[in-house]
Order: sequence, then structure tokens, then C-alpha cells
Amino acid sequence: MDSRELNLPPYMLYCGLIAGVGAFSNGWTIGSPNVPGDVTHNCPTGGAHTVNPAFPDCLPMDTSLWGFAVASFCVGGLFGSAVGGSIQTRLGRRLTIIVNNVGFIVGAILIGCSVHTAMFIIGRICCGLSCGLGSLVIPTYLGEISTRKGRGLMGFLNQFFVVTGILLSSVIGLPTANVPLWRLNYAIVAIPAIFQVALMGTCVESPRYLISVGRIEDAHDTLQKLRGSAEINEEFFDIVAGQVGTKKAIRLLKEHSYEKDVKAINGSLDEGFDNRSPESIDSGSAYGGNNNRKEALDDSANAANDGATTTTTDLEAADEDHKRPPMSIIEVFTDKTIRKITIIVVIHHMIQQLSGMNAVMYYSTSIFEQAVSKQNAQYMAIYTTVVNFGMSIVAMFFIDRSGRRLLLLLSEAGTFIFSVLLVIGYRYNIPNLLVASVFIYVASFAIGIGPVPWMITSEMTPIYASSSVGAVATAMNWAMNFLIGQIFPVIFDAIQGWSFLIFAIICAASGVFTFFFLPETKNRAIEDIVASFTKQK
Repeated sequence: MDSRELNLPPYMLYCGLIAGVGAFSNGWTIGSPNVPGDVTHNCPTGGAHTVNPAFPDCLPMDTSLWGFAVASFCVGGLFGSAVGGSIQTRLGRRLTIIVNNVGFIVGAILIGCSVHTAMFIIGRICCGLSCGLGSLVIPTYLGEISTRKGRGLMGFLNQFFVVTGILLSSVIGLPTANVPLWRLNYAIVAIPAIFQVALMGTCVESPRYLISVGRIEDAHDTLQKLRGSAEINEEFFDIVAGQVGTKKAIRLLKEHSYEKDVKAINGSLDEGFDNRSPESIDSGSAYGGNNNRKEALDDSANAANDGATTTTTDLEAADEDHKRPPMSIIEVFTDKTIRKITIIVVIHHMIQQLSGMNAVMYYSTSIFEQAVSKQNAQYMAIYTTVVNFGMSIVAMFFIDRSGRRLLLLLSEAGTFIFSVLLVIGYRYNIPNLLVASVFIYVASFAIGIGPVPWMITSEMTPIYASSSVGAVATAMNWAMNFLIGQIFPVIFDAIQGWSFLIFAIICAASGVFTFFFLPETKNRAIEDIVASFTKQK
């Protein structure tokens, strides 16, 4: 069976699940202050040592300082994502995921043992560093090891684990919202971090990364392990050719004793077979289509049989344009093709934060208090995380059927409509409309705006630009996250419920942008998607 026809090979899914544990830690860091937040900074006994002589009962902070302490992990996230591109290029995807857990472990210890506000904030920043780096490297790894047909579900694992972490941290927060157990709630993040360190070594490195550093044999063996017993000839050739060009790919495969792979590909071309997806036939491919592949194979054969006419050096020179070293952040904005991809990816990461999801989550309790009692409002705030989790599971089953683009458009339409209804409910004091609007807004976000930006980052970006594009996009995501966390309270205090009208306008504009500029990436190879941008005038 051709490996390009596979969906979810068991070992590939295993690697994806282990990598996704880092996203769970990310979600736990986000959600851990939600329920025990009040007792953390505003307990009745303050900084007294009534329970444990070594630690104060809580860390007294005023509202503004507490807001910064909670949001400080975004500062770490911004920095971690900004430098993450160079780290994952140097260390590789797998080792970066392992090293990334250091921040979670150190942060958990600092917060769990904090005796001063500064320790708490530094601990949050350490966790944020791992959140930022992890939000870059985990989607990259998932995208690079996945099959073409299973890439949607694999990419969704990142968001699934994030919302799972948020949900469980809120649930565990209920029994730990007291002195001294609030410390345990923040420290628990070290458990999944240690678990991932122990098991990530059983997973393989990304084959695309191995090819990018010249480890062709390791890449072949790794891809075969990920695909089980399936035939990987065509897929392996496509991946190599997408990075170094067709002619050099042929030479590299022959040099590394994979000549049977080249012969198999040559045979399929001679028989007139074209195993590419319909989308890639329409858009072309990174190596110029089957005709060019056959021409390159013929050229390679002539080079072997007629040294006077064509030499290996000639082949390399003819293929020089396809040699792409890793691009810097500046280069991704100067290259015409990659600049288009970068702008689309970055804008969708900005949309994810500017759509107002975090603002709704931060103020969900205040919104629900307009309709129910304060105690019930806290439980309903937790129910929103349940809705987020449930709709993420629903979306997982549709992402590879309906495609990313359709789900994102539906998501943007839903968030626009229910942001407007939330404003109406708030303005005219309609409790049921307020509650329904929050829940359906969260559900709309979960099916598209939440997961898709992380998926398209790895799906649309070639290996030589993935680290820089991912770093820019992820850093922008964290920057917008921090921005919303800092300015929304000011806006909310000034105009109250009308503030959600701003998010409605942003969601409407984002739907227009997605409709006109985002291509569908379902069942398409990364190399084919990049080629479609190259052909655009």
C-alpha cells in the first residue's frame, strides 16, 4: 500500500499523542489560575503562616498586580516563541520538545514553593517560556510526521490537548481552591512534563527535519517506522524533492542505495500513473509535476551512461535553485512566495487572539453574574471550558472531511453573530441570551479559530522556512494574547458590554480575509501547497 494513502498508522499516532502532552502542560498553565486565583492572592489570612511555617498562606496582591502576575506567562511565551525557531533548527524537533519541559518543571517548583510575589511571577514566566516554545515546535512536529490524509487530525491534537489541560486544571481547581492546596494546583504541571521527558525518547525525529540536515538514511528509516509496512518510495521521494529539487533528490537516493525507490517511481511514470491528489495536479508540485520528474529521471540515467555529456556536477548546477538553506526571519519577508504564506499565517494567529476568546473566558464569570448568582456563575464559567473541550472533539471528526477553510469560515461567522448577540443581551439585560451567547461563542471558536491557525503554520510552510515563519506567527500570537490581557480590562471598565462589539467587527473582517486568501490544505502535501503560491502572479 502506498504510504500516501494511509490515514493514522499506530506508531505515528503514538508519537503525536506523546508530543501532545506538551500542549496539555500549556493548557494547564493557562487554566490553573482560573478557580484558585482568589485564594492565591486574596485569602483571609494574607501573608500569615498559619498552616505551614515555611510558606505564607497566600501571596497578597492588588487587582492590577494579580492581573500582571497571571498574564506574565505571556511574556515568557512571547520570548520562547521568538527564539524557538533557531532552537528547533539546531536541536531538532524531538530534542526541543524534551528540553522544552524544563520551563514547566522549574516554574512548577517556583510557584509551588513561592514565598514572595516575585517567585510566583518568575515561575509563571518560566512556564510561559515552555508554553511559547512548545506552541511552536509541537505543531511543527505533528505536521511533519503526519500522513497527508491524517494531517488534519494530527494537527488538531495540539489544540485538543490545550483545551483538555484548561478543563482539567479548572476541575482540579475546585477542591484545591483553599490554603494550602492552591500551591498544588500550580505545581501539578510538572507531572505531565516529567512524563513527556520520559517517553518522548521512544518517538522518532521528524523525517523532513532529518532530510534538511542531510541525514537521508535516517530520514528513510524514520519515515518507514512512522508508516509501518506501507510502501514509502513515492512519499519519500516527494519529501526529498520538495527540499532539494528533483535532480538532486534522484542523485541523493542513488548515493544512499535507494535506487530501487527511483526505479519504482520511474516505473509508475512510464505506466502513466499519477498518484498525486487532485489539488496538487491543479496547482503543480514543488518539483514541477510528473513530466519534469520523468525528465529528471531520464537526465540522471543519461548522466550515468554518458559522462561526457552530463556529469553529477552538471546535475547539481542545474538544480541549484532548489537548494534552500534555513531562512532567517528577514528572509521570509523578502522572498515573494514565503512572504505571502507568512502574512496569511501571521494574520490568522492575530485573529485567534483578537477574536476575543480570552476576553470572554476572563470575564465569563462577570458576564454570568448578570444572569445567575455568584456561586453558580463560577460553575458556569467552568462549563464554558467543558463546551470548549466538547466542541474540540466534535471538530476533530470533521477537520479531515470538511477541510480547514470551511470550519474556519463557520467559526468566524459564529463568533461574529454571537459577539453581537452578547452585546445585545448585555445592553438590554437579557440573562438567557447572555448565557447562550457565551456558550455558543465558545463552541464556534473551538471548531475553527482555535485549532486551524496552529495547523496551517506547519501545513503551508516548507521546511526551510518553517522555523522562522513559525517563530514570527507564534510570537505574534503571544504578543496579541498579552495585549488583550492588558488593555481589555481598561476597555471593559469604560464601555462594559459594548466592548464585545469590537470583537464582532474583527471576526467579520477575519471571515472576509479567510474567504479570499486562505487556500484549502486538506489532503495536500506541503510541497504542493507551496508550489501553488509560487504559481500565483
